[in-house]
Amino acid sequence: MTMATSPEKSPSPEPMTGGCQCGAVRYQLKGVLLETYICHCRECQKQSASAFGISVLVHGADIIITQGQVKTWQRPTDSGRVLDCHFCPECGSRLFHGDLAGPELVSIKGGSLDVMPDLSGLDHIWVARKAPGIAIPAGVRTHFGEPDEG
Repeated sequence: MTMATSPEKSPSPEPMTGGCQCGAVRYQLKGVLLETYICHCRECQKQSASAFGISVLVHGADIIITQGQVKTWQRPTDSGRVLDCHFCPECGSRLFHGDLAGPELVSIKGGSLDVMPDLSGLDHIWVARKAPGIAIPAGVRTHFGEPDEG
C-alpha cells in the first residue's frame, strides 16, 4: 500500500502508549508508526461509532500489552479474508485489527493512542462510503476503496 506516512517515522525518545477507554487494557509500541490513514469504510464507521476511523499501521510484534488482556473476535473482509478484531473485555473499546503475534501489519485504532496522531495531510480511503457532509481537505490523496484497488 502506498499511503501518506505519519509524521512519526522514527522511534521517539519515549515509547508510544495507549489503551482502552476504561483503562483496563494498556499497551506500548516498541517500533515505529509505519503509516496512518483515515478510513471511511462502513466497518470503521461502526467500530468507532463515528463518521470514520483512524488507522495507524505497525508490525504486530511491536505491540506490547502492558496491562490487562484483549478479547478477540473475527469478521470477514470485503476481500474474503478474516480479520482479527481485538478489544477490551471490560469497556468494549476496539484497540487493534490483525495478528498481534506476527510480523504482519496491524492497525492500531488511532483514538486509543495516548497522543493523537497528526491527521493533517493523510490519505483518505474508502471515500465511496464516506458519510454525507464530511469534508475531505483539499490536496490530500483519496482512494475509492482500498489503496491497492486503483
